[in-house]
Amino acid sequence: MTMGSLLVIGTALILSAALLSVFALQPHGGGIPRDRRRPFEEESTSQLSRFAGSAVRFVEGLLTHYPIRLYRRELLELAGLKLSQADYIILVGSGTLVLGLMCMLLGGVGLALLIAILTPFAAHVLVTVLINQRRTKFNAQLSDTLQLLTGGLRAGHSILRAIDAAAAEADSPTSEEMHRIVTETSLGKDLLHSLNDTSTRMASEDFMWIAQAIQINREVGGDLAEVLDQVSGTIRERTEIKGQIKALAAEGKMSAYILMALPIGIVTLLSVVNPAYIGVLFTEPLGWLLIGVSIVLMIIGALWLRKIIDLKF
Repeated sequence: MTMGSLLVIGTALILSAALLSVFALQPHGGGIPRDRRRPFEEESTSQLSRFAGSAVRFVEGLLTHYPIRLYRRELLELAGLKLSQADYIILVGSGTLVLGLMCMLLGGVGLALLIAILTPFAAHVLVTVLINQRRTKFNAQLSDTLQLLTGGLRAGHSILRAIDAAAAEADSPTSEEMHRIVTETSLGKDLLHSLNDTSTRMASEDFMWIAQAIQINREVGGDLAEVLDQVSGTIRERTEIKGQIKALAAEGKMSAYILMALPIGIVTLLSVVNPAYIGVLFTEPLGWLLIGVSIVLMIIGALWLRKIIDLKF
């Protein structure tokens, strides 16, 4: 390991120690004492717990004065993460620091900087993936949710009481969203507005139909259980058609993945089998020009293939 790498590692460790000292020495702040705010909560005697609490309060103070939209609380809740924005920022920052130091020891400063840049974006991608998975699961549970609602209505309950019963019996994330509807309605929010907000938050067109069916039933009257049964049948038919469309588009998606991976695979294979042959691309100006043109053409082809296989329904 060179002297420059040791110097960089030593500097990073010193900065980390200084940052930890700032967090540890951060005052708890004035205002109402903790024992009056939370009289029944036992304060932890662990140094690690106190340090983590100090770090969270420090980041929360920074976010109060300098708010950012990255890792917003709404997105974390939508992803099903029981973390605040400060908690997630500290978690990502700690992971970035640890991975950066490990990569610096293993691969040098360049790899460490690359990991430090990519880790926050990877954390944002993780939140997006969790949100999409949660929405997909919510839509897949709609049929069972409607059965719970119609069962409660036929038992003589009101629509709000039926939603409360569905929240108690359904699986996550449906139970969490139903609990949220009941809580918002109890705090004075209109039921229809809460249902529409849920459909928007979960990006569910089918749930929006349920909200519209409840709204129409409120205006014209009738048997809401029968209406929801009809909506449930429509949703089941739509789900079957979506499954057929996904099955028919699976071959096209696999072909697109293979076509996109083929140039990269060929370049990797030639780099192993005959490095001198492929090395001309990276040593000559014309080679760099051809690489740039190929990247642009691959991006255009990827967008074209995505437009072909991404069927809207």
